[in-house]
Amino acid sequence: MSTFERYLTIWVALCIFVGIALGHIFPGVFQTIGTAEIASVNLPVAVLIWLMVIPMLLKIDFAALGEVGRHWRGIGVTLFINWAV
Repeated sequence: MSTFERYLTIWVALCIFVGIALGHIFPGVFQTIGTAEIASVNLPVAVLIWLMVIPMLLKIDFAALGEVGRHWRGIGVTLFINWAV
C-alpha cells in the first residue's frame, strides 16, 4: 500500500476539517458557489462527481467488453435498476 492509501482515513478527516474551517472563514464564497445550479443540479457537485467517476471509467478493460454478451441478464438487471431508480 502506498502512503496515501495507508493514511486515507486521516486524509479524509483532514479534508473534512479544512472544508468546515473554510466554510466558517469564508461563508459568502461557499454560499455563492452553492447557488450555481442548472435544472436543480448543483454544478460544483456535478463537476466533482464526474472528476471522481472518470478515472474509474478509464480503467475499463476494453478487451473484456467482448464478454458482455455472455452476461446479458446481469447487465440487463443492472441497467433496469439504474434507470428505474
